[in-house]
Amino acid sequence: MFISSKSTVRAFPRTPLVLCEKPSRLLAEVRFPSSKIDGSYLAEFLLEKGYEVHGIVRRSSSFNTGRIEHLYKNPQAHIEGNMKLHYGDLTDSTCLVKIINEVKPSEIYNLGAQSHVKISFDLAEYTADVDGVGTLRLLDAIKTCGLINSVKFYQASTSELFGKVQEIPQKETTPFYPRSPYGAAKLYAYWIVVNFREAYNLFAVNGILFNHESPRRGANFVTRKISRSVAKIHLGQLDCFSLGNLDAKRDWGHARDYVEAMWLMLQTDEPEDFVIATGEVHSVREFVEKSFKHIGKTIVWEGKNENEVGRCKETGKIHVTVNHKYYRPTEVDFLQGDCTKARQKLNWKPRVTFDELVREMVDADVELMRNNPNA
Repeated sequence: MFISSKSTVRAFPRTPLVLCEKPSRLLAEVRFPSSKIDGSYLAEFLLEKGYEVHGIVRRSSSFNTGRIEHLYKNPQAHIEGNMKLHYGDLTDSTCLVKIINEVKPSEIYNLGAQSHVKISFDLAEYTADVDGVGTLRLLDAIKTCGLINSVKFYQASTSELFGKVQEIPQKETTPFYPRSPYGAAKLYAYWIVVNFREAYNLFAVNGILFNHESPRRGANFVTRKISRSVAKIHLGQLDCFSLGNLDAKRDWGHARDYVEAMWLMLQTDEPEDFVIATGEVHSVREFVEKSFKHIGKTIVWEGKNENEVGRCKETGKIHVTVNHKYYRPTEVDFLQGDCTKARQKLNWKPRVTFDELVREMVDADVELMRNNPNA
C-alpha cells in the first residue's frame, strides 16, 4: 500500500496509500510489500511527480525492502527522503487507522495482497483475510479518519476475477467467474470498493489489471522462474527446470506501464473502474521459447501432457519438463483484456511489447546470476 505526499509542489491537493500529498506537498500512501513489483515502480513514478510517498510494510526479521532501497535518500544507511516507510499490516485495523490519521494522504493505492494464485489454494483463509477483508479494513479506516471527502482510493484488482471466462476479450462489463481463493478474495474486495463508492461517495476505483511483469517479479512466479532458469542454463549453472501448464494463455504487459494507468485513474473527475491490458495473448510455452531464443537456443517439444519435454535443438539436451505439482486445482486457461475504455478515457496505452519484456527479463537475470549464482 502506498501513501504519497508532495512537499515541493502542490499541483495535486491530495495524498495517496501509497500514502501521498501535494501543495505544499503531494501525499500518497502505498501498501507495498517488498515482494510486489508494482509498489516499487509506483513509488518511483510518484516521486518523479513530486509526491511524498508513505509506504506500509510488514515487519520482518530480515530487510524486505530490496526493490525500493534505491529510493532512499541514503540507500546505504536506509535514510528516508520523500519516501517514508511505516510498519503495518492489512490484518491490523488499529495500525491502519493510526497511519492514515497521521499521514492524512490525498491518494491511497492498495497494492497489498497474498498474490500468488497457486499458493492461495494452500493459504485460502489467509488470502481471504488479507486480500478481501484487508481491503474493507482499509476503507473503514478512511471512513473512521473522516477522510471520505478528501482521499482518492485505488484498489489493485485482477484479471483473475474473470477466471473461467464468459466472453473474449474481457472488459469492464464481462461477468466474473473466479477460479481460485485468490480470485474469490479479490472479488469481495472489488465489490466492497464499489459499495463504499456508492454508499459514501468515496472516490474509489478498481484497476482490473491483467498480468504485468518485469525483472522485479518474484522468483516463484512463472515468468520470472522461466527467465531465471534460462539465465542459469545460459551460464552453465543449471541443466533443466520444471513447469506446470504450458498451454495457459495470458495477456502480459510491463509493470512500469501499468502503474501509470493506476495514477491516471485517480486523476479523473469521476471514479470509474478500468481494465488495463495489452490485448495480446501468449502462452507459457511461447514465453519459454522466446526466452531461450534470446540466448541462442531453439526449443522443440516432445511428448504429451506430463510426459512433455522441451529439448534444445542445437545440443539435444532436455531443458524443460512438466510437473503436475505446478498445476492449479482449477485452471484459468485463457485471459485477454480489452482496454478500449482506458485508451479512450485515460489516453493510456501499453508501450513495452511482449518480445521486449521477455528480453529485458532474461538480460536482467543473466546479469544477476553472473554476479550472484545463488540469487
